[in-house]
Amino acid sequence: MKRALTIILAVLSLIPLYFAVLGIWGGASLANSGGPVTNGLDNQYRYLSAYYLSLFFLIWWILKDLENRGAVLRILILAIFLGGLARLYSYITMGPATILETGGMLLELGAPVLAWMQSRLKSA
Repeated sequence: MKRALTIILAVLSLIPLYFAVLGIWGGASLANSGGPVTNGLDNQYRYLSAYYLSLFFLIWWILKDLENRGAVLRILILAIFLGGLARLYSYITMGPATILETGGMLLELGAPVLAWMQSRLKSA
């Protein structure tokens, strides 16, 4: 199970890396189909994109000692899950987003499965 979880986390870590690079260098106008955005929104968008980059690096740090860094992984998964709940709230109140955002929401809401998989490593 450790190998499977390592591969899953490594592959999934590429998602925040992709959006970090896109967000930091492309800014909020990319997320707005190239349309105009305010300077403040662009600034905040690039700032938050750096958190995606941090998430990528933190996942790879966890992968170096997956059995013993479960607490950090669970905190990350909680943050990801809360983001999924925020997307779900938007989905309910504003309507569906694009297929990419909806897919992201489903991945985020399913993230606790990864914490369960990690917890099984200690008992195996």
